[in-house]
Amino acid sequence: MNHIAADFRRWEIPGIAAFTDGPGGLVRIDLTTSSSQAQVYLHGAHVASFQPADAQPVLFLSKLSQFAEDKPIRGGVPVIFPWFGPRAGHPDSPSHGFARTLPWELESLTSADDASVDLVLVLESNDATRAEWPHDFTLRHSISAGPELTMVLEVTNRSDGPFTFEEALHTYFTISDIHDVIVTGFEGAEYLDKVDAARRKTQDRAPIRITGETDRLYLNTRTTCVVEDPGMSRRIIVEKSGSDSTVLWNPWSAKAARLTDLGDDWPGMICIETVNAAENSVTLEPGAKHAMRATVRLG
Repeated sequence: MNHIAADFRRWEIPGIAAFTDGPGGLVRIDLTTSSSQAQVYLHGAHVASFQPADAQPVLFLSKLSQFAEDKPIRGGVPVIFPWFGPRAGHPDSPSHGFARTLPWELESLTSADDASVDLVLVLESNDATRAEWPHDFTLRHSISAGPELTMVLEVTNRSDGPFTFEEALHTYFTISDIHDVIVTGFEGAEYLDKVDAARRKTQDRAPIRITGETDRLYLNTRTTCVVEDPGMSRRIIVEKSGSDSTVLWNPWSAKAARLTDLGDDWPGMICIETVNAAENSVTLEPGAKHAMRATVRLG
């Protein structure tokens, strides 16, 4: 069912949570507290913006992003499930799964005070998802916007047998210039270098400077990552749990030019993604749940 903002008026919290018909007619939830502002779309359960009070925006959103029912939003935090990247053995399946382009349902919207607001969105398996991936599931995305942004993606197996999945909170961050930032938290970790035929490598101990197209899946790591951005005089800190992989990504100029919804915005973004993929994919028994959490804050 395609909703409009008026369908959700009863959920609104005066001065804190309001529903808007956003670009492309996609329903957007505008969250405003004394500590931050955020925007979330029902389309893909997509956190599109987060901005603490007296700070510049934390999340990057491409000026060329396509807001359409059959397209992912470029930037913010796309929800990736049940596979990461291309689906092995299924070249016609959508990249990064189907969760980021489906409408989610609103389960709850609450605020205990004027400093934070909590939102829970749900996606249940249906005929369309089973046509792509033959399992029954419930996805629950819990979003808390306050001085920091916390996201918890919970997967429940509703099938009669076990299933294995990959997942990601594919977080795009706003930075001053990709040439100037440094990234820490990956020291000594093994990674698959997708720019170099997915060869397995080991990160050295030096802080990372991005000097070209970068697409790395770091494995078996739950470490906190930090983006040091001297141009914006801030640090972006990404803490996580229930996630054993982290992706570091910037497309650089040539690949960005091939992405029609990104273009020349690429120097102002970096992705630090909270992930379970490849050898860190998750297998759930019937009735079991798995929760992956990411918390983003400025330092």
